[in-house]
Amino acid sequence: MSISSYQKDFLSKLISIPSVGGNPEEGAPYGKEPREALSFFLQEASKAGFSTGVSDDRVGWCEIGSGSKLIGIVCHLDVVPAGEGWESNPFELTIKDGNMYGRGIIDDKGPAAASYFAMMDILKNTKDLPCRIRLILGTDEERTCSCVEHYDANCEIPDFAITPDAEFPVIYAEKGILHVKVTDKSPLLKDFTANGGNAANMVAPSARAVFEGKEIVCKGKMAHASKPELGINAIDMLPSKLKEEGIDINSIPLIRFIEDYSPEAVCSISDDSGSMTSNLGLLKIDSSEQSLVIDIRYPVTSSLDDIMNNIKSQASALGLEAEIDSQMDPIYKDKNSEEIRLLTSIWKDHMSDFTGYKEEYAALYGDPLAIGGGTYARHMRNTIAFGIQAPWQEDQCHQANEHIAESDFEACINIIKDALLALINQ
Repeated sequence: MSISSYQKDFLSKLISIPSVGGNPEEGAPYGKEPREALSFFLQEASKAGFSTGVSDDRVGWCEIGSGSKLIGIVCHLDVVPAGEGWESNPFELTIKDGNMYGRGIIDDKGPAAASYFAMMDILKNTKDLPCRIRLILGTDEERTCSCVEHYDANCEIPDFAITPDAEFPVIYAEKGILHVKVTDKSPLLKDFTANGGNAANMVAPSARAVFEGKEIVCKGKMAHASKPELGINAIDMLPSKLKEEGIDINSIPLIRFIEDYSPEAVCSISDDSGSMTSNLGLLKIDSSEQSLVIDIRYPVTSSLDDIMNNIKSQASALGLEAEIDSQMDPIYKDKNSEEIRLLTSIWKDHMSDFTGYKEEYAALYGDPLAIGGGTYARHMRNTIAFGIQAPWQEDQCHQANEHIAESDFEACINIIKDALLALINQ
């Protein structure tokens, strides 16, 4: 399968907008590029016959149908920084060997476009829609999710919504997300600087230190912080590399903390949602600041207070301070709810359409999932995550060379369309 010329052109233009969150501007509270991506999307939807709207320049929507019932799809158009390791321009849609490459093609511009194309097909082929379908488009999911929180507080809430920003089948639980900032408030170092990582929710692909004019560089592999095992964290590598160069890390408490840090001592609980994951995401030691930001995904039954007390204990042993930088509570939904059972059934009907499918996967990947990633489901009422990656495929979120097979993209359009039609008639 291959995408249509319109779909390719739409995706090309959307991917080309480097919509990484930036500094607020007039009419663009999350930066110029995320707002530009939203404007482009809504202009195209309007041309296609959708009604559109924007609230406070933070979040927009496009809609088809009529009536009081509202079915929602919630996606985001902002992306994480490109990072290193790309074999093509991350902000150019590249199609090679049946795969589409580009930052956001999985997380979450591709799913937003697939949802839009599914709605276009419904609009074209369905007469007298008995309700409305609204595609809600946030622009700051990768940083704060305040965009959709604004929507939840000020705009019409769907009777039920999906967010295709995770994986199939259906996500019934999401771990808590905690960013902890560890700081050294002692006098700043004169002859040592260090930095590493692109964002707290990404495994750091590189880290760099300079001591007395000598540069020490570590190279890792980027991945999503919710699955740190898929990457290689360059910040983790830095203490050993510095010691190899004869540098006494005991004189640099934050580097010593990196070497001594024990996630196992932070949280040992494991439940239906899994066990805790931890990622040292951002390191900064220079003339203005000495800090380390840790991304933690914690099980739904664990205690936030216990986690913070354990981190503070490790930090204070080295004279460091630790405080919450940001935090999102976990969510847990009933696996046997009518909507989850319906969407699980639709997934089972379509799972063989995705690349890499094997017959034994029907038994392995037929039940709802718990994840460490965070989606809009925890910020908007009546919302659950549904797709778009097949669970047996390598996670592409926040990775270099982020990509999806063209045939999988077509499968995503079809499964979203069928899910919407089923929810309409529920």
